[in-house]
Amino acid sequence: MSVADPGPELIQLLTPEGERVDHPDYSLELTDGEYRDLYRDLVLVRRIDLEATALQRQGELGIWASLLGQEAAQIGSGRAMAPQDMAFPTYREHAVGYCKGVDPLKMLGLFRGVDQGSWDPRESNFHLYTIVIGAQCLHATGYAMGIQKDGKVGGDDGEAVIAYFGDGATSQGDVNEAFIWASVFEAPVVFFCQNNQYAISEPLERQTRVPLYRRAAGFGFPGVRVDGNDVLATLAVTRAALDRARQGEGPTLVEAYTYRMGAHTTSDDPTRYRIASEVEAWKLKDPIERVRSFLHKQQLVDEAFLAEVEAEADALAARLRAGCLAMPDPAPSAIFDHVYADGSPELDAQRESFARYLSRFEEAGTDAR
Repeated sequence: MSVADPGPELIQLLTPEGERVDHPDYSLELTDGEYRDLYRDLVLVRRIDLEATALQRQGELGIWASLLGQEAAQIGSGRAMAPQDMAFPTYREHAVGYCKGVDPLKMLGLFRGVDQGSWDPRESNFHLYTIVIGAQCLHATGYAMGIQKDGKVGGDDGEAVIAYFGDGATSQGDVNEAFIWASVFEAPVVFFCQNNQYAISEPLERQTRVPLYRRAAGFGFPGVRVDGNDVLATLAVTRAALDRARQGEGPTLVEAYTYRMGAHTTSDDPTRYRIASEVEAWKLKDPIERVRSFLHKQQLVDEAFLAEVEAEADALAARLRAGCLAMPDPAPSAIFDHVYADGSPELDAQRESFARYLSRFEEAGTDAR
């Protein structure tokens, strides 16, 4: 089986045509309202993403990392978490942050350059974004070992950790080192790989010769591949992996087989390394369309509900745009504020030197910015 072909091992509960199917190992029973809520989640986070992309194109954000096409992987895994579970994201998990209660406007601040991440991870259990590829896997493993030492594993109120990364990050040493530590110490962590087929411009076959989820076996813990465009399957698989971690049974690698419909970031041009027919083929597997089709077939929604969701998305987009444009520029000296919790003599010296530099512009009547 080639790495480009998901093969028969792909776990799926909802086909691209919106047909509900069963899986012997992963059952999922939801109420009608819960199905509708998942659809609402998918629509809202896509609108967040589209609005942020538009803001970047209009010069209001410095850059944006789009999640277009990966909504089901993020919403399914995000909704699988318990409130006490901690998530360690990359820089693309906007939908996971949304599931953990982080105001999406706060996520925009980082990409606008007015802060370095303004939400409190202790309040949301959603850590700040990690730009260094793969580093968050080590952070997550260390955190998981910490809650293990604190006796917070086991029982109904046990805690678990989930680390997000892409297919390209699996080639990083940090990720593989995290696998070793998590396996040896049976850390309560789920490694969630969003395999969107490209590490910027490098296709999956440049990263591996076997399906990514099979790598887990070499480290001594389970791996599973799920249809990352199927929000139901992603929810069921991630929930099972997190339950396993909470009970003290160690790590799991979840490979969400999905596709990045847009650019890697807004500074990328995907037409330089992939063909249009590939993108069109994946559009037929759109995560939102398959849920909408399912809801229609099951007669769980009407046009009034769909219109209500669209209106909610419009209102959210308007709030994000207005909030983004109203963000104040930070003072230049603010770059020193959060380097060390208690400061340092070296930092104080740098701050004073920078202040003297800025004062020259004030004396000349010009703006250093």
